[in-house]
Amino acid sequence: MELIPTKFLQKFHFVVSIAITISVCFSGFVLADDWPRWMGPGYDGVWRETGMIDQFANSGPKVQWRKKLGGGYAGPSVAGGRIFAMDRIENKGQGATTENAIGKEGAIAGGERITCLDLKTGDEIWSYQYKREYKIAYPTGPRCTPTVDGKLVYTLGAMGDLICLTADKGRVVWEKQLTEIYDTKPPFWGYASHPYVDGKKLIVPVGGQGTGLVAFDKQTGKEIWRSVTTKDIAYSPVVIYEPQDTRHERQLIFWHGQGITSVNPDDGAENWFVKFPDEVNPSVVSIATPVIAGNKLLIAEFYKGALLLEMGSQPPRVREVWRNFTKNPNLKDAMNAMMATPVVMDGLAYGVAYRKNGAGVLRCIDIESGEMRWTDDRWLGGEKPLMFANGFITPNEDKCFIFNDLGELMIGKFSAEGFKELDRAKLLEPTSIARGRNVVWSHPAYSEGKIVVRNDTEIICVDLKK
Repeated sequence: MELIPTKFLQKFHFVVSIAITISVCFSGFVLADDWPRWMGPGYDGVWRETGMIDQFANSGPKVQWRKKLGGGYAGPSVAGGRIFAMDRIENKGQGATTENAIGKEGAIAGGERITCLDLKTGDEIWSYQYKREYKIAYPTGPRCTPTVDGKLVYTLGAMGDLICLTADKGRVVWEKQLTEIYDTKPPFWGYASHPYVDGKKLIVPVGGQGTGLVAFDKQTGKEIWRSVTTKDIAYSPVVIYEPQDTRHERQLIFWHGQGITSVNPDDGAENWFVKFPDEVNPSVVSIATPVIAGNKLLIAEFYKGALLLEMGSQPPRVREVWRNFTKNPNLKDAMNAMMATPVVMDGLAYGVAYRKNGAGVLRCIDIESGEMRWTDDRWLGGEKPLMFANGFITPNEDKCFIFNDLGELMIGKFSAEGFKELDRAKLLEPTSIARGRNVVWSHPAYSEGKIVVRNDTEIICVDLKK
């Protein structure tokens, strides 16, 4: 038998020991996720990084930095160690202090800005701004989270300015003013459905005859297809149903002012339509993102409660499972969410719902039946529910982070029995007036163990790692 040289064995043992060391070191290490768009990298609102705090330190939140920012509801996005944010500039102090400019102020002069910041320091890397009068209600600023896709970033302003820029330098690649090109006008509360990248396409609700949805070439801005006629495109972001069985068809879900329409994301061909709510309200509140759970689709609406659909394929089809409270205005037992998207975990849906007159509460329903499991009136910590209270729920491991409209970050756990609060801390002051009180209605971004969130005067980065 041939003997193995001692020097070779020494090298072999050294390589193996290094490999074992690397394996051990990386076994507890999770690569940081970007948050490159609305609802995060998976379009599901889940933060999948591990090792985050369950409670804040006695000294309070670990604030990395604070930077000045203008008005806006648009949440930030994070990609490649950079933050992308939109705000309102040069508005002569109006906006956050003007609740409904359409009936009171008319057109408000000013502009919009896209800013790129360093995630670690908050230092500005680049910014791009343009003038744009506002003719919308709640004229605080832009609504849409920037969408980052590789080397490009896409933004949509409140009045319909769709812009593609390079992520590194902020150079404009192409831009379109949607209301001018498609002879339409923005929704009453402004454009709010975030640009959606699907393969080579950028899909955006636009408005106008036959152009409720338009797909553009994401590289050039050239129109690929147009689809759907609706009186009001409303505000709900589009989502795509991806069947687990690849033999079945993908469906683009568009919840607009008249109902839910499914189209083929490749060519825009319409598959099916479900009217919801059954009676269209004068104030259209198709706002919350449709929630996909398996082949089920949960739609939540303020006035009429919720709707559960079951999607099928070959050909694309739909079956209504349940809808609730089409006649009852009190909505005592419904998941009648309005702005914040409910989350579905283990067959239960949790979200911010509303009692009569818009008092905000936290509720849990069984997704298969629509029956309410529990309701929590004091989840914001006050003596009574606040008017149109809001909270963005983000699942993370066995808990959830909830950024509420008081500017607080809550940490808690949901179950079939109720909501257990672990801790909360104030991050920002509410600055935008709504229904007689100041609120923060901007969705946060989570990346590299941090939360990045803004109000109408500043943007802040807080470390949440243990």
